[in-house]
Amino acid sequence: MKQRKLADLEVSAIGLGCMGMSAFYGTTDEDEGVATIQRALELGVNFLDTAQLYGPLTNEMLVGRAIKGHRDEYVIATKFSRRMDNATPGDMTTTGPLDGSPDHVRRSIDGSLERLGTDHVDLYYQHRVDPNVPIEETVGAMAELVQQGKVRHIGLSEAAPDTIRRAHAVHPITAVQTEFSLWTRFAETDVIPTCRELGVGFVPYSPLGRGFLSGRFNSPEELDEGDFRRHGPRFTGENLEANRALAAKVGEIAADKGITPAQLAIAWVLAQGDDLVPIPGTKRRSYLEENAAAVDVELTTEDLERINAEMPEAAGDRYDETGMATVHL
Repeated sequence: MKQRKLADLEVSAIGLGCMGMSAFYGTTDEDEGVATIQRALELGVNFLDTAQLYGPLTNEMLVGRAIKGHRDEYVIATKFSRRMDNATPGDMTTTGPLDGSPDHVRRSIDGSLERLGTDHVDLYYQHRVDPNVPIEETVGAMAELVQQGKVRHIGLSEAAPDTIRRAHAVHPITAVQTEFSLWTRFAETDVIPTCRELGVGFVPYSPLGRGFLSGRFNSPEELDEGDFRRHGPRFTGENLEANRALAAKVGEIAADKGITPAQLAIAWVLAQGDDLVPIPGTKRRSYLEENAAAVDVELTTEDLERINAEMPEAAGDRYDETGMATVHL
């Protein structure tokens, strides 16, 4: 597997988003999730992305089980944001509010280390910026964890340019994670340029448009009852109809290239710069293998021009109103 750098952190050219193995995307199979993480290492995909919120808590436990005996062969990223003091594993209703306070930062890392079965996290993100706590205070506490050896690198998720700058002034930020794909390109305007100016790596999540661009489903009715995409703005009403046309265009261009739609979508993200490391999520080995092969896809200048000319952004917001209020802060 080719390697890329997020600032000075070297990782595989694509990572593995582990969220769906435990939460949000319907039914789960923990044994298949573990096998997928272990298969990733065989393929050279060593960059794993998890979070306290996924489950909650259970995804970190799953990752810890999967990496046991091979911890140092993986680069592990996890995240904190909401209070988990009273959280019951697997019950999202038991999570608390956002908390970016230094005390919460210090408490959160110890739980993650225990669940992951490790003495350090390679990349520790603030999952969502807490608007009630100055970012300088939050990152100052995260910097303490670096000094203590519990965290190797610091990251931010869904942060706005000014927040990134202020955070980076306190302690070097290694990576910023934000949704970015063929149908979500807002980060091109300000977030990615800010990261490049500061020498910060960029980690696009949902590079497959939450699976929709891969052609793996065409309607929310095909998804499990517990899958949050069934009610997402981009998967309902008129937005769904517009986005079906967009996904069909991905399939058409991919067919002309002799690759799968998923491979085209990931290859497009990879082609946007060597400082981008997408983390397509999956809970199955078969999709992991398909996604990993995208690293070897070469998109020509003509391919990229065609994509830019023929593919608009998606119709509809990325999240519902509540979710949108927590991003780009």
